[in-house]
Amino acid sequence: MQTAETHSVRSPSLLERLRRSSRDGAHQPSATADTISDWAQLSTEEALARCHSAACGLSADEAERRLHAYGPNRVVHETRHTLAGELVSRTINPLNLLLLSLATASYALGDPRAAIMIGVMVVLSTSLGFVQEHRSNKAADALRKMVRTTATVLRRTGQNDSGHVDVPIDQIVPGDVIVLSAGDLVPADLRLISARDLFVNQSALTGEAMPCEKHPHASTMTVDSQFELPNICFMGSAIISGVGCGVVVSTGKATIFGGIADVVAAQRVQTSFDKGVTRFTWLMIRFILVMVPLVFVINGLTKGNWFEAVLFAVAVGVGLTPEMLPMIVTVNLAKGAIDMSRKRVIVKRLNAIQNFGALDVLCTDKTGTLTQDRIILKRHLDIQGNESDRVLEYAFLNSTHQSGLKNLLDVAVLKHAELHEQLKAHESFTKIDEMPFDFERRRMSVVLAREDGVHIMISKGAVEEMFSVSTRYAIDGETGTLDESHYAATKEITDALNSDGFRVVAVAYKEMPPDQTAYSVADERDLILLGFIAFLDPPKETAAAALAALKASGVQVKILTGDNDRVTRKICHDVGIDVERIVLGKELEALTPAGLADLAEKECVFAKVSPSQKASIVNALHSKGHVVGFLGDGINDGPALKASDVGVSVDSAVDIAKDSADIILLEKSLAVLNEGVLEGRKVFGNITKYIKMGASSNFGNMFSVLGASILLPFLPMAPIQVLTNNLLYDFSQTSIPTDNVDAEYLSVPRRWDLGNIVKFMLLIGPVSSLFDYVTFFMMLKMFDAWDNPALFQTGWFVESLLTQTLIIHIIRTAKVPFVESRASSALIATSIAVGVAGISLPFTSIGKMLGFTPLPWTYWPAVVLILLSYAALTHLTKTWFVRRFGLG
Repeated sequence: MQTAETHSVRSPSLLERLRRSSRDGAHQPSATADTISDWAQLSTEEALARCHSAACGLSADEAERRLHAYGPNRVVHETRHTLAGELVSRTINPLNLLLLSLATASYALGDPRAAIMIGVMVVLSTSLGFVQEHRSNKAADALRKMVRTTATVLRRTGQNDSGHVDVPIDQIVPGDVIVLSAGDLVPADLRLISARDLFVNQSALTGEAMPCEKHPHASTMTVDSQFELPNICFMGSAIISGVGCGVVVSTGKATIFGGIADVVAAQRVQTSFDKGVTRFTWLMIRFILVMVPLVFVINGLTKGNWFEAVLFAVAVGVGLTPEMLPMIVTVNLAKGAIDMSRKRVIVKRLNAIQNFGALDVLCTDKTGTLTQDRIILKRHLDIQGNESDRVLEYAFLNSTHQSGLKNLLDVAVLKHAELHEQLKAHESFTKIDEMPFDFERRRMSVVLAREDGVHIMISKGAVEEMFSVSTRYAIDGETGTLDESHYAATKEITDALNSDGFRVVAVAYKEMPPDQTAYSVADERDLILLGFIAFLDPPKETAAAALAALKASGVQVKILTGDNDRVTRKICHDVGIDVERIVLGKELEALTPAGLADLAEKECVFAKVSPSQKASIVNALHSKGHVVGFLGDGINDGPALKASDVGVSVDSAVDIAKDSADIILLEKSLAVLNEGVLEGRKVFGNITKYIKMGASSNFGNMFSVLGASILLPFLPMAPIQVLTNNLLYDFSQTSIPTDNVDAEYLSVPRRWDLGNIVKFMLLIGPVSSLFDYVTFFMMLKMFDAWDNPALFQTGWFVESLLTQTLIIHIIRTAKVPFVESRASSALIATSIAVGVAGISLPFTSIGKMLGFTPLPWTYWPAVVLILLSYAALTHLTKTWFVRRFGLG
């Protein structure tokens, strides 16, 4: 269930809104139940009456009137700003605030040109980031509309008749009667009016992981927390097992979830990527806090002009600020999201794209990932392995009358070609009760009344679990006692089916006394085993190629399935997964955390694992330092999806899975996932390029500025020239998000490593500074610039801008630039444009205004020699670094 805007002020209560609403004669509940506790004390009849609803639900017209009166059922996580508001939010970050402070200082010190230049930098960074993020949001919104979460409601079609209708969650209204089953998210605050073995997980609200049972009976008990109310289901909680119905008592911001949504939304934990970018930002800010006062003091003491020294120090501070970092990060992530949207992938959280790039283990269920997710009922056998229509009939009756989550097995039963005759048979049965499926029993049962009044319990479930509650068997109308020989024979049959890739479900029944009216799980005993139904889910033709691609990308795929080991082995074999050992869920129970971590890292296939065991395996892999993704779409995948670094689900998944995931696939495909992994590495690679460029360049400039400030009798560059240099260099970097990334970089997972970046900065920065000093020597000795500050400043400006622009192309690849690896056309174009601008600027009227002077022709061959030498030495140093420390 998607949530929408959060507000700190609670909306009026349901009853207050109902009192105010009289549009078109809409029904109004009376003013008795003012709090959620009051609703709990009402009987089901009283609760329905207060809502002016009925057990058969609202009519479509009435629901429409109430939707108009109360508005959509939304609690928005992310506030949608106006365009102006989005621009303001993009502007407020530590780097922009620092730049704006420096601009204010420049203006206050009487240098409006510097203030304008700094302002242009902020606008450039902010506007580019805003445009790309806005495009990303539009693309994501368009895709989200394709994956609307719905709830099943009862819509009244006559006086006492109703039908099930799937309604978008934002159209739920007070008084609607919601049908709940395993896998659903509760779409509003509900007062239960019926329930059967209904267990609800309220961890999103309470933090308590254990599910609690809910029932419809009125409650006057005193509770410590409203979440302990036994007959209230709260918006944001999830149905773990069982079935039920509830009448909506509040929606949207009037719900309890709406009241605490700010707290819930704030629970997001920073990823290593977020932390890494923040750490780098503050590293550069610390450099600035040291450099700016130092440059100010040195220039003030050596030049004697303290006013000029403070202007220069401010300009140096701006030059050292990586002001384009927020824009580069946002544009890269937004571009990745847009590229993924073209592949029919919804990115719910931008940073999940980068986490894809760091992924080195992908855990997934096999159903629908390795297989076609197109289950076909192929066999219906008695316990001797012979075809049996009675097994098929009883399986059909069970699937038809169960009201819980109908999985693909049930769908396959109901679509089977041989069931047409059974349609007549099921009309003579009336449903009495049911025991919904759960992952502990691994079976579900319905109780039906025949025309003669006899009650029949029909159960179907996992073979071992069904055998454990069966004491007799039936073949051709005759029954007998089950013994070990039957178990051995049926195991041989099911093992043979499993080995051929069939999923096998056992079917059993027993007759019950007609006077019994209530049934429970305890009645699932002494059953008569009828036989088995066998399903085939063929492997995907593309699975083998997709697995090979993931392996080539350095991602290890681990299969975590609740299915048995024989079916799992068969499917793995068909898609090219070599399986030496399959670890069963029961083997994990006795392991210590350290033992589980070792086993999870070593083995690749786990069968018959429970939902909690899937999450435990993901956490165990985390403890070994792996970045783990999980692909799942079922009720049992929710814990593992939340435990993973990147949770991936599909648009056809149950609500719990979609809500827990970071990324939603509109096509369940490992091939798409591999594309996502490569996209994440590309995004991370381009972000890292900028960081390495900015860090090494700024570190080198620090030495150059300090040395020049000490040696020269004048400023090495005027403040406005420093700012112009920085603005042009920033412009050359704006196209980095479009750049190509070498295949070698994409071949292995990439993680944030600030240590590697600092090492790179400490090594490459001094190389940059070395050629600055060569330029200083050239300008002072060859061109006698001791008495010509403008000539010196112009010469260093041009050399500094050209070397900084050139280093973009050297650092962007581990290969030989321009020869073995070329930048994108956009990056080449901006580099050429900035280089041309830097070379021509001293010869223009704007250059004269900025304090530049034309350079002698003899300068140009010298600076070309410096550029070539600089490129060669930087490339050699970079090559050594890559061999010694890796690509990072």
